[in-house]
Amino acid sequence: MAEKPTIFILNGPNLNLLGLREPDIYGHETLDDIADSLEDRALELNVAVDIRQSNHEGHLIDWLQEAQAVKAKAVILNAAAYTHTSVAIYDAIRAISVPVIEVHLSNPHAREFFRHKSYVGEAALGTISGFGAKSYLLALDAAAKL
Repeated sequence: MAEKPTIFILNGPNLNLLGLREPDIYGHETLDDIADSLEDRALELNVAVDIRQSNHEGHLIDWLQEAQAVKAKAVILNAAAYTHTSVAIYDAIRAISVPVIEVHLSNPHAREFFRHKSYVGEAALGTISGFGAKSYLLALDAAAKL
């Protein structure tokens, strides 16, 4: 039996606090709740998911490079606040050939002005945002079809 293609789902700083942190913006679902939904959808799409979270920029960069090394089908990346600040993550995305889909729970363009700039979005294949936890499922559907 052929191995399923793997999609990395990488989550940045403070996403470990989902469900507790500003639920009026980010919702009440935890990252574990989102991971469970993604694993269920992955089964339906016949892909594997590798879901990770870190509060450290370097981990996200290492994992982007790892996605390239293991020939992942795609990366879904919620870089959280690093979206708006990290040239290093931008460079890491540009350095790999694996397609990256940027995802956000909220719509950054409907929020504070400093969130309107996305270094990740400038390097990513596409962006899905503003649909809460469903943003991840929409991104997974798109990634599976690449």
